[in-house]
Amino acid sequence: MKANSNKPSPVNRRRFIRDFSLAGAGFMVVPRYVLGGEGYVAPSDKLNIAGIGVGGRGWGVLEGVYNEGTENIVALCDVDDARAAKTFEKYNKAVRYRDFRVMLEKQKDIDAVAIATPDHTHAVAAMAAMHLGKHVYVEKPLTHNVYEARMLRETAKKYKLVTQMGNQGASGEGTWKTVEWIESGVIGDITKVHCWTNRPIWPQGVATPAGDHKVPDTLDWDLWLGPAKFRNYHPDYLPFKWRGWWDYGTGALGDMACHIVDVVFRALKLGYPTSVEASVTAVYERDFVLANYGDSIPPSTKIHFDFPARKGMPPVKLAWYDGGIRPERPDELGNDEQMGDWNGGVIFEGTEGKLMCDTYGDNPRLLPTSKMKDFKPPKPKYRRIEEGHYQSWVNACKGGEKPVSNFDIAGPLTEIILMGNLAVRSYNHRVLKEGKKPTDWNPWEYPGRKQLEWNGKAMKITNLDLANEFVSREYREGWSLGV
Repeated sequence: MKANSNKPSPVNRRRFIRDFSLAGAGFMVVPRYVLGGEGYVAPSDKLNIAGIGVGGRGWGVLEGVYNEGTENIVALCDVDDARAAKTFEKYNKAVRYRDFRVMLEKQKDIDAVAIATPDHTHAVAAMAAMHLGKHVYVEKPLTHNVYEARMLRETAKKYKLVTQMGNQGASGEGTWKTVEWIESGVIGDITKVHCWTNRPIWPQGVATPAGDHKVPDTLDWDLWLGPAKFRNYHPDYLPFKWRGWWDYGTGALGDMACHIVDVVFRALKLGYPTSVEASVTAVYERDFVLANYGDSIPPSTKIHFDFPARKGMPPVKLAWYDGGIRPERPDELGNDEQMGDWNGGVIFEGTEGKLMCDTYGDNPRLLPTSKMKDFKPPKPKYRRIEEGHYQSWVNACKGGEKPVSNFDIAGPLTEIILMGNLAVRSYNHRVLKEGKKPTDWNPWEYPGRKQLEWNGKAMKITNLDLANEFVSREYREGWSLGV
């Protein structure tokens, strides 16, 4: 990996000004470790980081970038005081906010921002920070829809900012080992890949909740909704359960595919798919009456992606399974051998064999596993990210190497994944939208009965305009992507 060529971060500019001033005054610049001891980090060398969405997953992200005090946590933003209480208590010197827009406007000492809000707020928060020149770390999935992913990638490139998506396995040993094995040709040309997860582990395929519920005193519900359309508060939406609602989450695919498909994306150098086909669990309220759970994501899906030939590699089909659906167990796998891990896994089918790995690209093994006895792995080709996913982003903000899941990588990966959700959302959409009964419509007219053809560059389904409704979304008044 090449060193990051981005413009100096604010931290580097402070260092340059200080050292230049000392040199100009005739002083010798003494190495900092001589003055402060080995491992000493001068205050001016610490990154000033703000957190947006600091309860739940945000706690772990801040712990990673804080790195036991090597960096400064200067500002914290969360709409739920109760959910974020643990974080507020630990980083009690940080300035607290509820609205990230206010934080970014008022607090000028922020160098970088770590974002771990629900999916529907990722893009608006990241764009607001990037427009002010802040480096950003954004939890997976990068965005809520395809258009947002494209815009974040282009904006990061425009402002030459350091970025990282929170699919931590991308910095793991297992991912790069699996990539090296695939690239070595050990199983030949790969023509089919199966990816699966045990998610969702939250409610999906359920009716929209009703009834009046008091908003907790610790929660700003209007700010939590952010760019999503207004609806009354209900405890069925949070915490965590927001993942099962289209307005806020991206379901099992959005939650886990940025981890699971990442190794496939890298090893097979995937670009835009040419088509996608989805099938989803059908829930019927009564005989022949399809349940309209349009607000909630289906409880299980199976999605097929077609990718064209790339850089000497043949076309490849990628199949995704969730909600308890899994691919057929390979004949080469013994009945007493585990298929993937608890979260899911990947099976690559090549012209000369099969290879399986776990959720984060870990534990690659040839099938049958008896082949592993005499297998000699290829020599390491890619640098191992020994500092970890969080600190590689921090180091890059200070002028180090570009992170492995920067938006040039994370953006296209997220587009592929959310294009799958576009197909899921389109599956029964026309039937439900028009209120038709099964006897009233021709099944070949509907996206669930045929492939959706995708023009990736134009971000457009070319054979069913109805589906393009889900490429982007409308923002509530007062909220904007700022493009």
